[in-house]
Amino acid sequence: MENEKIKGEKRILKISICGTITFVLAEVICAILTRSMALLMDCVYDGTDLLMAIPFLILIPRLYKPLTEHRPYGYSQVESFFLLIKYSALLFLTLMLVKESVETIIEGGNPVSAGAIAIFEICVSAGCLAMMLLLRGLAKENMTPTIKAELFLWKLSALSTLGVGVAFIINIFMSHGSLAWVCPYVDPAVAIICAIFLLREPVQMIIESVRNLILFAPKKEVMDKVEAIAKEKCEKYGFESTFCEVIKTGRRYWINVYYYPNAKAVDLDILNALDAELEAALEDEFEDVWLEMIMDLLEYRDEKKKRKAK
Repeated sequence: MENEKIKGEKRILKISICGTITFVLAEVICAILTRSMALLMDCVYDGTDLLMAIPFLILIPRLYKPLTEHRPYGYSQVESFFLLIKYSALLFLTLMLVKESVETIIEGGNPVSAGAIAIFEICVSAGCLAMMLLLRGLAKENMTPTIKAELFLWKLSALSTLGVGVAFIINIFMSHGSLAWVCPYVDPAVAIICAIFLLREPVQMIIESVRNLILFAPKKEVMDKVEAIAKEKCEKYGFESTFCEVIKTGRRYWINVYYYPNAKAVDLDILNALDAELEAALEDEFEDVWLEMIMDLLEYRDEKKKRKAK
């Protein structure tokens, strides 16, 4: 049977998918009726999120399966692979829409019903904010990378649709003055501006996913935090932390802490206590941790040579 953590994550993802389907259908209908490129930009982001959220429902239970000889990293890297595909597709579609928007501006703009779009986008923004707050409340302490990504996308949708709504409200006032000639260019211009602000996230996630897939160490801030925790806990139990290896695959951090005992013999009870306390401290900082304590034999051999040389 699935444990509560898996069930909770799947329930949150299902609610998010249902919400996304509702908003995508509404945005598609409104985009067709108004011929708005700004609304089409929203459809692309929400639609891409929907297409990639469904496979995660199948993947989630496998992320919690025990490791095997055939899958030493479990399914963690599959999660990174899915994120890489999702954000690569999002980046490609966004760039294509930017291209279309630029061509529309060159061809003379795209006149749309600013009032209808403004009302629709403000209503959608309120709905996205409500969905984000609902999912955040349901997630509580179960903040996995997948859930965090969903919350970020709902937050992004709320802010972007609000921005689009405000832009078209301004467009209504402009249409009655000397700047009326600008109005046909507002819709493609808003689409380009939204794309510029939204491109940062896909680029960052693509870089992070690639780093995870090729097993590079995480950011310096993460390494510094791990090393500080390892040093503190090892010193407390009479050991010296000599080196830390950290890689991240999907949501899991794989941490090897190399230690050197300051005594001739190692008390296994003390070592077990250190392992438990160190793992608990790391799990307070990171959502999913696999910890290995490894005696630094290289350090031991160097120390042995020094003793022989005396």
